[in-house]
Amino acid sequence: MVRETARKGRPRSFGGAAAGSTIQALDRAFSVLEALAGANGLTLSELARQLGQSPATIYRVLGTLEAHGMAEVDPPTQAWFVGAGAFRLGSAFLRRANVIERSQPALRQLMRATGETSNLGIERDGEVLFVSQAEAAETIRAFFPPGTVSPMHASGIGKALLGTYGEAALAQFLRGRRLARFTDKTITDPAALTEALRRDRARGYAIDDEEKAIGMRCVAAPIVNVFGTAIAGISVSGPTHRMPVAELDRIGQLVQGAALAVSRSIGGGGGAPAEVP
Repeated sequence: MVRETARKGRPRSFGGAAAGSTIQALDRAFSVLEALAGANGLTLSELARQLGQSPATIYRVLGTLEAHGMAEVDPPTQAWFVGAGAFRLGSAFLRRANVIERSQPALRQLMRATGETSNLGIERDGEVLFVSQAEAAETIRAFFPPGTVSPMHASGIGKALLGTYGEAALAQFLRGRRLARFTDKTITDPAALTEALRRDRARGYAIDDEEKAIGMRCVAAPIVNVFGTAIAGISVSGPTHRMPVAELDRIGQLVQGAALAVSRSIGGGGGAPAEVP
């Protein structure tokens, strides 16, 4: 009996671009899209000159892209732009780029590199909601199972996210909010918290220095999406005797690197997080 082979995403002989399997017309179309995406409008002659193609060739590509909504022209200026169809395709990637799924390799790598528990959290109703974790093997360790919530002002991830807030957004967050004290180190004064967040933003990572629980420290950094908006935070948490002050900068650099890796995996990570206005 002949059994039909299940269809895969590419034929057996597929060798990738290096094997010369690219389609010239598609290559040209993507080159046009990339050029349009990198400029604020280009005329036909500007596109042709930039890509080293004849205007007639580029015009045919633009006509095809326009028919599919991938490019559009502004009649008064005759400048071409990326069309709404390209946004719809990009949105399909954003739906697939689940930050929890994409963070798993970084969480595991961060846990192995530090020997401490790594966490992923998001802001939910003014608190940090922990959604994923790579737990350390140590007997004494931080433990934030998915579903655990923590106050923003006394959490490494919460402070990392608050550090991306603009002046108006932070003022709105603090307005009428009681900053509960958990330890003698908890920052409960709005002005002092604002200054601490400024320092966190300048160095690229936030520190919870026994502010939620005595004997525990946390270092965190924000994860940003394709729009530069902080949508989650990643952290390392552990006891102070294994996370001494002298080690916090080294750990902070590792956490920053993990946050950047996750950000890039979802299309972000082009620079510093955009401030929430």
